[in-house]
Amino acid sequence: MAQGKFISLEGTEGAGKSTALQFIKQYLLKANIDVVWTREPGGTEVAEDIRRLVLHPMSFEEIEPETELLLMFAARAQHMKKYILPALNAGKWIATDRFIDASYAYQGGGRGMEMNYIAMLDKWIVGTNYPHLTLLLDIPPEIGFQRAELRGAEKDRIEEEKMEFFVRVRDVYLQRAKQDPARIKIIDANVPLFAVESQIRNVLDEFIKTHHSSTRP
Repeated sequence: MAQGKFISLEGTEGAGKSTALQFIKQYLLKANIDVVWTREPGGTEVAEDIRRLVLHPMSFEEIEPETELLLMFAARAQHMKKYILPALNAGKWIATDRFIDASYAYQGGGRGMEMNYIAMLDKWIVGTNYPHLTLLLDIPPEIGFQRAELRGAEKDRIEEEKMEFFVRVRDVYLQRAKQDPARIKIIDANVPLFAVESQIRNVLDEFIKTHHSSTRP
């Protein structure tokens, strides 16, 4: 049985990931691709418990950057072993809302953690099991903030951070895209929705042409 393919979606707050995920779901459905959906942190019962602890802590005790980083990778370890790898080994495609690039961007860029510490955990927990394709929805943080405010949804602990935090997050995302252009495709999210979807469609068209033999949508 052929190994499945792995797609991740990344972006800062207000970039439109939820809308993009729906578009990607419909695209892959039309392509007759057996795909499973997940998110980080999360994806398994244990990992979802860790997600609540990181994003919606019940305690007023401050979560240290080192603690946050280790919790993210603890959730990822469960996610990899219990969900992602079994799906890929079964020949399924898997799409996730955030993955390893988020740790470099948020804990490395946003929190200022040493990148070599993240790389060490990356090598241990993820290894060579990187996404085959990453779609990075890129938007200036100030525009993303405006969109998030208009949405009016309750913010989690990380979404409450200041603008400077998200500027650093975006910078690292773009640095990683520059370092790995074959995998990470930048989608300009600061354009009308139809233009965002057109960019995503073009990337997926090319990816499926290379990696999948079924009829394209």
